[in-house]
Parts: sequence; structure tokens; C-alpha cells
Amino acid sequence: MMAITGLIRSGGLGLIAALAMSNALGAPAAGTFMLESPGLAAGAKIPNAQVYDGFGCSGRNRSPALRWSGAPAGTKSFAVTMYDPDAPTGSGWWHWVVINIAAAVSELPEGAGSANGKIPGGALQGRTDFGTAGYGGPCPPAGDKPHRYIVTVFALKTEKLDVAGDSSPAMIGFMINANVLAKASFTALYGR
Repeated sequence: MMAITGLIRSGGLGLIAALAMSNALGAPAAGTFMLESPGLAAGAKIPNAQVYDGFGCSGRNRSPALRWSGAPAGTKSFAVTMYDPDAPTGSGWWHWVVINIAAAVSELPEGAGSANGKIPGGALQGRTDFGTAGYGGPCPPAGDKPHRYIVTVFALKTEKLDVAGDSSPAMIGFMINANVLAKASFTALYGR
């Protein structure tokens, strides 16, 4: 509210109108950091291809394809995470953690984080709450309301996070947030 008030006082009504119009038309502002997936729609149910294979779930456990654009100037690497804040653990559940993705990379193909997948050279998959590195898909307890799965790409100001691959997701998250320039996310759902 303070920023809008300041724009009005400085004669920025035209800018406010232009921003309102671009938002009304659904067009992203120039330079907006964005994340999308051809297989996962924001707010939609996660398909079986991305669901875990275990704990009573029988999905294909393939990491989703992701594409991002509009990273800010100064981006030296990217990190990708998938997190379930609704897991009945008291601290959520980390499903995927990828760090040290080169700044020249702007997508991960489907299955890149899965067993035998190919993440970009130099990138590192961190340990998830399944206890192993790599993608682990959704599999919430049967009967729970659908859980939210937040997929995020982070633009980082460092080429490499200095953490071991077996570091906890919380430690990697700390290092990501200490070096973040921008982030883009969407949330998909899954329940059974």
C-alpha cells in the first residue's frame, strides 16, 4: 500500500493503470520470474506419473518437467524444491531438492530427478525426507484431505552452494535462502 501511495504522490498513476491492465489481461510483467510445468497445472491434481511408488501408492515416481524464465540479472545458479507443508510431521515433507543448476539452464525434463534420470551436469540432488537423494513423489496418508505440493525454482547469487549431498533439506533450504535473488512457485494437489 505504501508503494502505491508513493506512486500516486509522484504522478505514477499511468504506471499503476498499466500494471492493473497487464494483470487484468493475465500478461506477466516484463522481467517477471516464472515457473511452469507442462504436466502439472497450478491448483490441479498431480498425475499418476509424478506420484510415489510405495507406502501404498502405485505411481511412476517421475519428477515433473519444469521450465522457468525471467530470472533476474546477477543469477549465477538455480535450485529447485518440491515441498508438502501438509504432511503430518509437524515440519512438512521435502520431496525434491536440486541445487547448483547452472545459470544457462532453464528447464528440467520429466524424469530428470528420478532413478536413472539425467539432471544437468554439475547439479546436485539433495537428500529428501524419504532419506535418499532424488525425486520422491506425493503419497499422503489415505483419507487425508488433498495435500499441497509447492514446486519452487530459486535464482541464486552464487554459482554453487557449498553443502554435501547428504545434508538435510533444512540445511540446504537455509543455504538457498541465504543466497536467493528471486523465486517462482506454483502449487499442485494430491490426495487419496
